[in-house]
Amino acid sequence: MAVARGLAQALGPDVRLAVIDRTDPAAIPTTADSRAFAIWAGTKKILEGLGVSDAMSGDAEAVTSIEISDSNIDDAFRPTKVTYDAHTKDGSPAAYIVPAASLATALYKSVANDPSVTWFAPAEIDGLLLGEYSSELTLRDGRVISAALTIAADGKNSKLRDDAGIKTIGWAYPQTGIVARVKFEEPHGGVAIQHFLPGGPFAILPLPHNRACITWSADKDEAARVTALDDAAFLGELDRRIGGRFGAITLDGPRQSWPLDVRLARRLIAPRFALVGDAAHGVHPVAGQGVNLALRDAAAMIEVLADAGRLGLDFGNGTHLERYQRWRRFDSTMSASLYDGINRAFAVDSIVLRAGRGAALGVLDKLPTLKDYIIAEAAGVTGDLPKLARGCPV
Repeated sequence: MAVARGLAQALGPDVRLAVIDRTDPAAIPTTADSRAFAIWAGTKKILEGLGVSDAMSGDAEAVTSIEISDSNIDDAFRPTKVTYDAHTKDGSPAAYIVPAASLATALYKSVANDPSVTWFAPAEIDGLLLGEYSSELTLRDGRVISAALTIAADGKNSKLRDDAGIKTIGWAYPQTGIVARVKFEEPHGGVAIQHFLPGGPFAILPLPHNRACITWSADKDEAARVTALDDAAFLGELDRRIGGRFGAITLDGPRQSWPLDVRLARRLIAPRFALVGDAAHGVHPVAGQGVNLALRDAAAMIEVLADAGRLGLDFGNGTHLERYQRWRRFDSTMSASLYDGINRAFAVDSIVLRAGRGAALGVLDKLPTLKDYIIAEAAGVTGDLPKLARGCPV
């Protein structure tokens, strides 16, 4: 939807776009999804450029600080190893926490009635044919859609990626991701917390009205035990990990879980075909960067296609697609490797390793220049950024 919105903005009636979705975005209840995304500063600029930031501002919570700890669940004292001031150099928040449903709804409303966009939803794709002059998608109901370019944004288990013959590399983690939305008795103050526990990272992401999204990576056996508990017992497990920091907790939405893995496409393009988002790179959620990588993909794709369209070039065949691949491959590969390394380094339960990690984090906490650099990198305001991520029109 972000790609469609950006191209419709940049090229107007000169572009015809088809959006195919297996579900109808207009019919999805917003309460069904407990996930929340960390929208970093560079991504916020992308959303502002797409004209959707204001539509979800009431649901977003600015992160005031970030705390990191590394301990066992039952440690009586869980000291914070590193604290980051979550602001960029100009003093604006480095990140906002936004409910997934709010982001999806804002993007959908931005393109729902755009005359350049034709919707096919709900619809399933049965086949993909990549020809010399067009790509053809056959829907399950028999309809055929022909386009100069097909952009696959159908997730890390992308069927279209497989149909296009693009191989992947990846591996499964012995972890399950658990998400729950909760409400605290006491104010959270906008602080985001990352506890590195032996089974995996446990994050508290602040939301408006003293709510929070809990994002928890747990060992598969532990996750199976915890997800089978009733609500009261599940809240008890959360409280063990939160340590009573914000008083009593209540559930504020459904619990969700899914297996964790990493999957990287070997190529991001094929003739008349391109990948964006998790179809190109499904990464571990430890750093909360998946949606930011995806929206940087979208911004880069919008830019290269808008440039090509203004020159009258064929969307699906040209050096602009190679430019997109070169542009986005390094960011996605390095990010996936970094998040995998962080998860593996902190998942090992060893007194010696924990002492070493604690010492390293303690040193980091005393190096403000390095901490500022890490925040700038996480915020997506450095490097070779698309125009939208720099706050510039396409």
